[in-house]
Order: sequence, then structure tokens, then C-alpha cells
Amino acid sequence: RDDADATTAIADADADETALDTSRDDDVDLAQKIFDLELAEGARDETAAVMAIVERRNMAATYATLCERFAWRADAALTAKMADANAKRLGEIEAKIEDAKENLGDVEIRDAMCERAEFYASVGEMEKSERAYEETEAKTASIGQKMDCAFALMRARFSRLELHEVKKLIEKIKDMLDQPGGGDWERKNRLKVYEGLHAVATRNFETATKLFLDSLSTFTSYELLSYDDFVFYTVVCAVVSLPRTELKAKVIDSPEVLSVLNRLPGLGDFLNALHKCDYRTFMSAFPVVAAQVEKSVWMNPHFRYFLREVRVVAYAQYLQSYKSVTVKSMADSFNVSEDFIDRELSHFIVSGRLNCKIDKVSGVLQTNRPDLKNSLYQTLIKDGDALLNNVSKLSRVIDL
Repeated sequence: RDDADATTAIADADADETALDTSRDDDVDLAQKIFDLELAEGARDETAAVMAIVERRNMAATYATLCERFAWRADAALTAKMADANAKRLGEIEAKIEDAKENLGDVEIRDAMCERAEFYASVGEMEKSERAYEETEAKTASIGQKMDCAFALMRARFSRLELHEVKKLIEKIKDMLDQPGGGDWERKNRLKVYEGLHAVATRNFETATKLFLDSLSTFTSYELLSYDDFVFYTVVCAVVSLPRTELKAKVIDSPEVLSVLNRLPGLGDFLNALHKCDYRTFMSAFPVVAAQVEKSVWMNPHFRYFLREVRVVAYAQYLQSYKSVTVKSMADSFNVSEDFIDRELSHFIVSGRLNCKIDKVSGVLQTNRPDLKNSLYQTLIKDGDALLNNVSKLSRVIDL
């Protein structure tokens, strides 16, 4: 009976999670689906997924852009249908605004103006949407409602991958939070997730890790990301930015991460095998996780960087346990060939990412860990010599 109750509880939790996921904005989903379409080079299923959103929301402007981008033949009847639907809906909203101005109060006017801004954003008219949100903000007294407008506009900017504009909106919301009455706990946490996703998209994995870890137990931004996606980004960013001890304490042992880790293909083996130094399992899971990173619209531009940084972390962790080790032993541990390890390590040694050297004749790797105290001493001597030389030159100038 206890097992049955536990199974029911898990099923209920999964159902709740699914319900929350379905509330995600089409804006962010559309960015991912368009990227999937680009990767699939116009495959039928991906095209249908994109067009389902475009047609449901009557995104006439977005449809025209997609036709140009993917060399589709534009459907004149569909374009006319969407334009007519948009004109009808906009007319209804404008009539509501006029009625509110004549017969109702400021709150109703503000709500109708906000509806117009949301309408423009929903059909992909970003310039009109931004102006409408600015007009709505001017009519809004509440800091919280102004921030909600900024969050909505930010999601629309995310959908178009306009990361520079997203950064401006993040700074704008931060300014609002500093104003009297702006210290809203729920919106502060939402901002961390939005800012973290922006950090992921701009390759600032260290900042993204910090923001995501702060939000793990308070995550409510289901309109932006599903919780599974959120945990995935948290883990992959943490692996390349956190020391091993912090990774264990903050990520591997986190109940929030553990609750969804098994639902994410390869991620559990990738994370745990790296920490347990089970490099063979790690190398098997690595391509699975890397494939998901490559398919992410936010992480794809940093795919090669991610591959490089993860390999550096794994190789450095392995070498840290040895003063010297054979190339064959390391190759066997990672389940790769000796030539592969030789090429990999040579590249990272030359670029200064790994502190070791390869004895090609004997096939041995020798680590040369940097001595921090000695390095600081040498820096002090060098800077001191430079200072004395400058003082000497100055004294000669003064004597003249």
C-alpha cells in the first residue's frame, strides 16, 4: 500500500509539473522551434510545429520573415486571413480603450492599453508592442505592474534573440526594484531566472550558475523555462564553472536537482561519473549531454566552448591525482585511443590550460603543478624591479 501511495504521489507531482510546463509562453517556445527548423533544414515536422504557433497567433509579420529566411512560397490566402483577423482584433481592443476613457477609470484604461501591447507582441509586431508597453507604463502607477510589462516585453525579445535589448530590460527592472515599493520577492526571483538565461545565451556561465542556484528552490518562471530545462542549464553551467567541492555541495546533493535528474537523458551519469572519477562512464554520457547543448537555441553558439571546457575540467581532475602517469593508462581510463589523448593534451598544454608535459619517448605524462607562493614571490620581485627603475629615472630627471 505504501508503494502504491508513493507511486500515486509521484504521478501527481509529474502531472503538476506537466500542467505548469504547458503555461510556458509561445514566445520562448517559438525561438526554440525556429532553431530546430534551422537545424533540421526545413524538415516537415519542424515546419509544422513552427506554423502551428504562427497560425494560432496570426503572426503575419513573422510569417513573412520566415518565408524570406527559409525560402518558402508565401501563401497569399493565409497572409490575408491572418491580416484580417489581426485588424478585427485590434479594432476590438481600440474600441475597448475608447470606452474605458469615456466611461471607466484609469485602471480599466491601463488594462485595455496593456491588452493592446500584449496583442502586438503576440503577433510579432515588436516595434508597435514596445511603444504600446511604454504608453501603458506611463499610465501605470504600480511598480509591480510596470515590471510585469517589462517581463512580458523581455520574453518577446528573447523570442527574437535580441539579447542586447534583453540586457537593457534587465537593467530597467533592477532600477525598478531599487525604487520604493519595488522590493517584491517573487519578481526578484523571476528576474534571477531571466538574467540567468541571458547569461547562458551570452556565455557567462559563472554568472548563470550563481543565479540559477539561487533560484533552484524558489523557481516559478514556468512562462520562460520548464523546470527540467532550468535544471539542465543549471547543471551544465555548474560543471564548467564550479570547483569540485562546490559542485558536490550545491548541485549533486541538491534535492531539487535530484528530483528531476533521472528525467534528463545522460545528465545524471555525466554529473555523477565526473565527480566519482568514473571517466569511462563520463565519456559515454558526455556525447548525450553535448547533443542536447547543441540543440539548445541558447547554448548552441557556445557549443564548442562547452565541449572544450568540460574536457579541460575532466583532464585536469584526472591529472591532479598523479605526479606522473602513462598516456596509455589515461587513455584506458577515458576509453579513448592513445593518439586521441596525445592530441587533446598537446593542444591544452600549449594553450596553458593544463599544467603537465608529455614525454613522448617514454609515453609518460608529468604534472608540474604551479607553486602559488613562488609565483607571487617572482611577481613581487619583477614589479619591485620595475618600480626601482622608475624611481631611478625620476631621480635623474629631478637632478637635472
